Amino acid sequence: MSVDLVGFLGVVLVAYVVPGPDFLVVVRSATEHPAKGRAAALGAQTGLCVHMVAAAVGLSLIAARSPAVYDTIKLLGAAYLVYLGVRAVLAARRAAHERAAGREAADGPEDGVDQRPSAENGPAHGRWRSGFTQGFLTNVLNPKAALFFLSILPQFVNGGGSATRQIFFLGALDIIIGVAYWFALVTVAARLRAFLDRPKIRHRWELTTGWLFIAIGIGVAAAT
Repeated sequence: MSVDLVGFLGVVLVAYVVPGPDFLVVVRSATEHPAKGRAAALGAQTGLCVHMVAAAVGLSLIAARSPAVYDTIKLLGAAYLVYLGVRAVLAARRAAHERAAGREAADGPEDGVDQRPSAENGPAHGRWRSGFTQGFLTNVLNPKAALFFLSILPQFVNGGGSATRQIFFLGALDIIIGVAYWFALVTVAARLRAFLDRPKIRHRWELTTGWLFIAIGIGVAAAT
C-alpha cells in the first residue's frame, strides 16, 4: 500500500493547528479539569472514527451529495454549539450572582479562590462522560469532518490498491495524531487552571468561551 504520507501528514497537522469547534471544546474542558479535557479529546477522535467508517462504506458520499442531509447535519451541529455556549454563559452569570450573594452574607473578599461547586470538583465518572459527550457530538455533527474524509483524504490514496484499506489506514493515522495533539494541548491548557481560580477571571473566561461557541454556531447556521 503506497500513499503520500508526507503530504498527508502536512495537511493533517495544519487541520489540527487551525482552531475550530473541537479546539474550543477540548481547551475549555481542560481548564475545568485535565481528565475532562482528555475525555473531550477522545470524544472528538471517536467522532472522527464515525466519519472514517461512514466514508469507507459510502454513507458520507450520500450525505455530501444530498444538500438536505448536509444542511440538516450542519444545523444540528450549529444548534449544539449554541446550546453549549448558552449553557456556559448562563452558568457564568449564575455563579457570579451566587458569589455576590455570598459576599453580602459573609463580607468575604471578591478576589479569593473560588470555592463554589463546579465540574472539576464533581464525580470523576460524570466529569469524564460530560467531556466525552461534548467532544463526540461537536465532531460527529460537524459535516466538514466528513468532507475531509471524502474530498481531502482520497487525494492521498493510491489508485492501485484497495481504497477502503487505504482510507482506514490514513484515517487511523489521522486519529492517532489527533490524540497525541489533543493530549499535549490538554497539558498546556490545564496549566491555566491556577490562573482561572480567581472568580473574576473564571467568570470572564466562561463568558468569553460561551459567546465564542454561540458565535461559531450562528456562523455555521448562517452559512447553510
